[in-house]
Amino acid sequence: MSEIKPRFRTVDGLSIRYAESDRPHEHEALLLSPWPESLYAYDAGWSRLAEHGHLIAVDLPGFGHSELREDLLSPKAMGEFIVRLADAFGLAKPHVVGPDIGTSAVLFAAAQHPDRFRSAVVGTGGAAVPLRLGGVLDEWVHAEDLAPYRALGPKDIMTAAIANIEGYELPEVVREDYLAAYTGQRFVDQMPYVRAYPDELPVLSGLLPGIETPVQVIAGRHDPVVPLANAEYLHERLPNSKLDIIDVGHFVWEEGADDYAKAVTGWWQAN
Repeated sequence: MSEIKPRFRTVDGLSIRYAESDRPHEHEALLLSPWPESLYAYDAGWSRLAEHGHLIAVDLPGFGHSELREDLLSPKAMGEFIVRLADAFGLAKPHVVGPDIGTSAVLFAAAQHPDRFRSAVVGTGGAAVPLRLGGVLDEWVHAEDLAPYRALGPKDIMTAAIANIEGYELPEVVREDYLAAYTGQRFVDQMPYVRAYPDELPVLSGLLPGIETPVQVIAGRHDPVVPLANAEYLHERLPNSKLDIIDVGHFVWEEGADDYAKAVTGWWQAN
């Protein structure tokens, strides 16, 4: 049975789903959901992470089971919302963990609010300029017509995504949560976020050298969707960064849960 017990609260007028660990700790951490999953992406490493920090995991607005608002569907706008999330949960200066779509949003937040986060953990999200994306993500970003995606059933999309998780069998509660998060046209409604990459990642690139927050970049060595070049791009440009490469594919937090949790908690202890 999962230790994650989701609840809802209103943040900035939106219904936001979150889960909280039950132990206080010196370190506080805000964990952000990857796409197209949910906060249950942290299920495999939750107990290990909770030994080293007080956790608040959140489905970002429009993703997982949190309410969507169109004006937040870009990395820069989401970065501002991440700061509001930290405020709403009373997190004075937390570590923030934002893999996948959280990568660019967290870095925008760190650039605009230099003292807000104790440290950041990112990776497996588009970052390089020119864009270096692979597989379906590249197709989603550059597709001229979204009609074919609207014609697909949500379970078709999610089943295909889940099938790419290697070496880790999703618990049934996690699988069902992922599928339930993408009913109707919800998946297609989220696509503007990554389709903003061509416009917003060049802006972010110019901000990277000025980010003072310590940043750990974690990537899967064999990621076919967000190639390792994205993590290397960030590490080369962020002045206070560390790069950790795990010998798995895209879903590092599940495929390499032990190594991911070890890398993250070691980073927290060092910062």
